Order: sequence, then C-alpha cells, then structure tokens
Amino acid sequence: MVAHAFGGPQWAPKNLATLLTWVHFRGLVVLALLFAGNLFCMACPFVLVRDLARRLHPPRWKWPKVLRNKWPAVFLFATVLFSYELFDLWSNPLGTGVLIVLYFVAIVVVDISFERATFCKYVCPVGQFNFLSSLLSPWEVAVRDPDTCANCRTKECILGTTAPRPEPSVDFQPLPILQRGCELGLYLPRKSGNMDCTFCLDCAAACPHDNIGILSQMPAEHLTTSGVRSGIGAPERRRDLAALSVLFCFGAILNAFAMIQPVYALESYVATWLHWNVEWPILTLLFLFGLVIIPAVMLGTTASVCKALTHSPLHLSDIVCSYARSLVPMGFGIWLAHYGFHFFTGILTVIPVTQAAVASTFGAAYLGRPAWQLGGLPERVVYVLELGFLGLGFIGSCLVVHGISHQVSQQLAAKMGAPWYALQVLLLLSAWWIMSQPMEMRGTFLGG
Repeated sequence: MVAHAFGGPQWAPKNLATLLTWVHFRGLVVLALLFAGNLFCMACPFVLVRDLARRLHPPRWKWPKVLRNKWPAVFLFATVLFSYELFDLWSNPLGTGVLIVLYFVAIVVVDISFERATFCKYVCPVGQFNFLSSLLSPWEVAVRDPDTCANCRTKECILGTTAPRPEPSVDFQPLPILQRGCELGLYLPRKSGNMDCTFCLDCAAACPHDNIGILSQMPAEHLTTSGVRSGIGAPERRRDLAALSVLFCFGAILNAFAMIQPVYALESYVATWLHWNVEWPILTLLFLFGLVIIPAVMLGTTASVCKALTHSPLHLSDIVCSYARSLVPMGFGIWLAHYGFHFFTGILTVIPVTQAAVASTFGAAYLGRPAWQLGGLPERVVYVLELGFLGLGFIGSCLVVHGISHQVSQQLAAKMGAPWYALQVLLLLSAWWIMSQPMEMRGTFLGG
C-alpha cells in the first residue's frame, strides 16, 4: 500500500493505498468488530515495527501522569477526521501514504521512549475507535475460571513471565521477561469488557494455567454497568471517556454528513456570508459546530431535562458522564452504515486495481487484464443494510440508556431515561436523513 501510494498512479480509483484504506479496510474493520471483536488491533502491523525498534532502543521513561487518559487520543481522533476532509485523503494517494508513514513513525517514537503499550492505550486514534466499537462485539478476552485466578500467586497475566532465578542466588536484580503480560494494565480477573483491550493475547500466553481465552459476552453489556474496573477505573466518572464517546458518535454523523450534497451548499453559504475564499477556516467552523457546540447543546439540554424531571442532586456534567456511554451503539451503527455503504458498493473494485498494479509492476498481466467493470452491490440493496445497521445501533443505545437509568435509580429510571431516549430518536432521524441522501462514492470509479 505504501509503495503504491508513492509510486503508483495518483488517481484514487486506480491506487491501492486509497482504495484499500478508505473503502475496504474501514469496511472490514467495522464488520469484524461487529461479528468477531477487535481483530485488527490483534493483527496490527505497527506492533511488529515497535518491537523491532525496541530491540535497538529499549524505552526508558514512563508516560507522564497528566497524559494517562484519553484526552490525547480525543484530540488526535478529531485531527484525523479533520485532516481527512481538509486534504481530501480519499482521493489523495500520496497524502494517504504520508499518513500511513507518519503512523509508523509516531508509534516508533512513542514506544521506544515510553514503557508498556503507551501508543495503543493513550495515543492511537484507530485503537480508540476499535476499543469503543468492540464493546458491542459478542467476544471478549476473559478468564475461564475465576477461582483459578483467585488461587494464583504469580499474576503473570499482567506482570509477565520471568526467567527462573538460579539457585542458590543472592542477586536481587530484576530477571529478564520471557513473555510479557498485559502492557495496557488490564488485570484479567478484574477486567470488564473490551475497553483498552487489543486482543493481543499476551496475557493468555503468559498465564501458566491456560485460564485465559476469547470468550462470548453479551454485546453492550459492559456499557450499562458501573464501578471500578482494572486499568480503566469507573467509566461513569471519567470525563475523558465521556468526551471520547461523544466524539465517536457525533464524529460519525459529521463524517457521513461531509459526503452528501447539502454540506457543499452549507460551505458555500458560509463562504459567501463571511467572505472567505479558502476551505480550512470554513471546515474548522463546521467541525467546531459539529463536534463541540451542537453536542454540548444537545447533551446539556438532555441532562437539564433529566435533572428537572427527577430533581436529581447530580451536577449536569455528572449526568452527561453517566449517559455518554449510551451514544456508543448509535455511533457504531452510523459508522457501520456509512463504511458499509462504501464497502459493499465497491467491494469488487480491488480486483481490477490489484490486476493493474501487478501488471504495471512486473510488466505482465499475471493476474489477467484489469476487469474495470467490477463494482459491488446495488445501492438499493445496500440502503436496506444501512437502515438495518442504524436500527441495531438505535436499539443498542436504548438498551444502554435503560441499563444506566436503572443503575442510577430504580425508582426514577423511567423519568431519567426519557430525555435520553428522545436524544437517541433525534440522532437516529439525523442519521437516517443523511443516509437517505445521494452519497459520494469516494475513492472508486463509481464516484471518483
């Protein structure tokens, strides 16, 4: 992909970097998260590069305490969404290649400087997307028998497996790690859900009792529970996790909205009104409203109604933090509908592009002549799938609202949940309207 980004044709529909990254990779990621869990973090190619770099330059420092949260990832997630639109990355093979290279550079720089899986846990925007989405997966990395963990004294799932100390020995120097444990700080007996879990299975490899595996879970179950969890703390008290959930949902809406015709009319109106003739300030204004002002107004209003109905002593920000998790299923449904649209309508376009890439690289059509007529499913069929994904997200969010409301107050659950159900309806209608508009077929011959 990187080689084709820099050396291949700089027309997106004929370049593997843009096609695989923005059409196929994104579609496969969300579908894998829905049905199989966080497989893409498990197979992340950046980890191999990091491990090789650490052999040459072992990390020396710990990640600063002030940054041990999701705020850096929130900023980078929003930056990626903004850059995608500003630089038209779906139609920019060179820009896509630069982004991939920068990702490799970033993980190497961060992880040869700081111990443990710092980049994965605190920095990687793709990882945060996968963490939140995998909360809706039917699978999680978990212990098989809690009693076995209760009797374990070595805690190798998190500490790792060390080399045996020679006997007799009076050397108290740290022993070398033969198999690392969880570098994201998740102690498996107290782990709950898939947040911050990359499915790397280092914990399973380190466990001397073979007591860890990928087990089934109820999708979204861990979004409804409260309390302290290993490596995460109490999600309902973490404003950074709430902000990440809000960005996940409203970023999905904004990313899809940016691909329909009304956004161009809006940008043109703003440019005329403010007498701006460059794109970046208009785009900045659009993102400011879409990711900050509109979410703040909607969530603040919803929390205010909730507080008024129940006379809750909780502060508005605490109510928002408690219910922000309910946005995750709806957000994931929107990402599924959007990415699924591009994936299913262009699913076969990778075949002729690969054929052309092989022919141009080796000077012979070893895979046959490019079959440029190949496309994907008809839009009318994909539209039905989109509606199904949106419906699943809406149902999931309503169930999470129900669970959170009963966690907060059994007696006032109906009143507490009512405004949040209304918010989910509003989000569903907004997403349905966007998906019902003609959407750009970015990165393929179907839309350029």
